[in-house]
Amino acid sequence: MKILGRSLIVNSNSSESGELSINGLTPELNSTNVFARHGHHHSADKPFSHRRSAVVVQSATIMPAATKTETLPLPTAAAPTRAIIHLALPMLVAQVAVMLNGTMDTVMAGQISPLDLATVGIGASIYAAIFISAMGVLLALTPIIAHHYGAGRMGDIGEEVRQGAWLSLALAALAMLVLTHPGPLLALSQLTPEMDGRVRAYLAVLAWAAPAGFAFRLLYGFSAGIARPRPIMVFNLFGLGLKIFFNWIFMFGHLGAPALGALGCGVSSVLSSWLVMLSGWLWCAREAEYHCFGIFAAWSWPRRARLLALLKLGLPMGATFVFDVTAFTFMALFVARLGPTASGAHQIAANLSALMFMIPMSMGSAVGALCGQALGRGDAAAARHTGLAGLRLGMGFAAAVSLSLWLGRSWLAALYTVDAEVRLLAASVIALIAIYHLADALQAIAVSLLRSYKKAMVPMAIYAVALWGVGLPGGIALGLHGIETLGIAPLGVPGFWIAAIVGLAGAGFGVTLYWWQVSRCAVRPAL
Repeated sequence: MKILGRSLIVNSNSSESGELSINGLTPELNSTNVFARHGHHHSADKPFSHRRSAVVVQSATIMPAATKTETLPLPTAAAPTRAIIHLALPMLVAQVAVMLNGTMDTVMAGQISPLDLATVGIGASIYAAIFISAMGVLLALTPIIAHHYGAGRMGDIGEEVRQGAWLSLALAALAMLVLTHPGPLLALSQLTPEMDGRVRAYLAVLAWAAPAGFAFRLLYGFSAGIARPRPIMVFNLFGLGLKIFFNWIFMFGHLGAPALGALGCGVSSVLSSWLVMLSGWLWCAREAEYHCFGIFAAWSWPRRARLLALLKLGLPMGATFVFDVTAFTFMALFVARLGPTASGAHQIAANLSALMFMIPMSMGSAVGALCGQALGRGDAAAARHTGLAGLRLGMGFAAAVSLSLWLGRSWLAALYTVDAEVRLLAASVIALIAIYHLADALQAIAVSLLRSYKKAMVPMAIYAVALWGVGLPGGIALGLHGIETLGIAPLGVPGFWIAAIVGLAGAGFGVTLYWWQVSRCAVRPAL
């Protein structure tokens, strides 16, 4: 499991600053929006519709009425499906590119020495746990921006991005503090003094990638909210190429650079992260179609109201990621007690699960952005219609993936290892992954839909109970001890995954039922 978003008289970009701003032109919706279809594509030279906004005098303050985007007809069942696929494909490629960064680190470190491989593996796991947990807070930006975009409040989008930049700086500072002082985390691993020193040095270098990582994640959240994921895909692929090139230079000592081994992997991560982030934001500043958002048009100090709104939604999202990351981390630690064969089989299953998860995660991000835009436009019926289409489409893909995993379990296990014992155990666990993926897909799409409605507290509670109350303790019981009262002997690695299936299925059904209720209640006032 791994992971968003009518007003009558509103100042489009200065409701908090008190500045006078009268916008005479209203940007049209981006053509990737679920409602901008059937040939409604605008030219890059003429990105504006020439409709004047009304001016309202209120308490001696002149404010423009929020210019509403065109009211377009409710989409047919086919329209949201096409829009979801159109958005999800570049998101999927972007996520796979990110995963391949870690894969290339592992492959290239393994060519140097077992110590370098272990250093990269442990260090990357710690960095990922910290980054993903903190990154969840920034995910709140996507539904907020999607609502503004759907309502045509383009100036508010620029202000949200500027406030998000302050939040990303704070998160980066916190992440750097933890990465440069990893003692409590490393104590759990009980490493040898040599390995402890190597991992600390690796994390100290990798910490400098955090500010760039969070700043680029801000660009991702902004792009997802306005339904423009293709630039992120391009920059992630660019980053993958840079990562491989810099690894080759600094890990192996080419082009006059010293051969730094695992430390060189950290250096390459820092360089590629900063280059991708700077390239992305420079492109955003120069792209004509993005000028309507006014991101770089003004300087904004931190604003309490907007930051609190981000945190109110983002902190529960981040907590959900914490429950997920920690549950799977502890699951791996407990599986390690069963020996190297069990750990190897578990790692194969976990890797396959994470790879397959990219599909529903991308689909969930796409449908969440589209629903957020519909809600921002005040069309709750279209949002629910799009959500249902996303669930149908996502579960259809999940069923196909699950069937493929089930039928190809032995072949897939053989791709990972030549060890007959590990291969046999891994094949049996992959059969469970086929079932697990169905629950994973359901929860991924449903929770993204809830985020588009700005609902995060209830999902957080559901995941806490499902992952920490059922999945992990159930796995410990089934995997290590058995349940004597039921006559169940310890099941080993399969026991952990059976409990994970039960826990995640509970979470999936829980968040789906909650979305069903929330979306239905949102539609009723309009009826």
